[in-house]
Amino acid sequence: MQPIVDFFTGLHPVMQGFLATMFTWGVTAAGAAVVFLFNNLSRKLLDTLLGFTAGVMLAASFWSLLNPAIELAATTWKAGTEWIPVAIGFMGGALFIFALDQYLPHLHLNAPIEKREGVKTDWNKTILLILAITLHNIPEGLAVGVAFGAVAEGLPGADLGAAIALTIGIGIQDFPEGLAVAIPLRRFGLSKAKAFWWGQLSGIVEPIAGVAGVLLVLWAQPILPYALAFAAGAMIFVVVEEVIPESHSDGNTDRATLGLIMGFVIMMALDVGLG
Repeated sequence: MQPIVDFFTGLHPVMQGFLATMFTWGVTAAGAAVVFLFNNLSRKLLDTLLGFTAGVMLAASFWSLLNPAIELAATTWKAGTEWIPVAIGFMGGALFIFALDQYLPHLHLNAPIEKREGVKTDWNKTILLILAITLHNIPEGLAVGVAFGAVAEGLPGADLGAAIALTIGIGIQDFPEGLAVAIPLRRFGLSKAKAFWWGQLSGIVEPIAGVAGVLLVLWAQPILPYALAFAAGAMIFVVVEEVIPESHSDGNTDRATLGLIMGFVIMMALDVGLG
């Protein structure tokens, strides 16, 4: 771990955020590459992995985002009122993803084309599925970028080890997300190469959102508690509205729940152990 910390220490914060989210994108691509080995995976395994993804995102939302946001707000807000900027940012993040969910055309995993969401469009099932996973990745990239921006500003509760731990955690759960795009696309009849291409492409938004998150903090430090909570609200909205329901939709609720518990514990251990 220390060599990784040393490597990031000498970099500009924008480069830190960019490389970190390039790593998470790379893990998404690795997940998508599973399509070269298997044409299909059991739904039980997929639901377990989706539950794992939900657990990582929930734990990261608290330990890596909400808790530091509260600590930071406590330095400038009166005791007992530090929850206010955190609540505002949290609700803002949830409403942001809610708005995207209402208007961005997308399709949940394993859902028929008739159940596509967002504005009406003639886009095919492949594009709609990719957009659904891309929607997941926006708050993840933003969270990583904001974390590195907070470290660069030397703010209370911000730690390079914690930012790297968040990156690792997000990367771990990006693996099943890449897989969850590529395998269904293969079932739709796409070649393995095309299924991989579109699967990894769903993660391209993470470096974009990551750099945006770093710049946001560097340009406007006072908004950091709001930004951290914003990323947390966005992630939890995605977990509750999409990831958990999808992992339970085929009846594998116990497996999905155990996957969630495992993901939560691993992310908690990463953040507490490395932060």
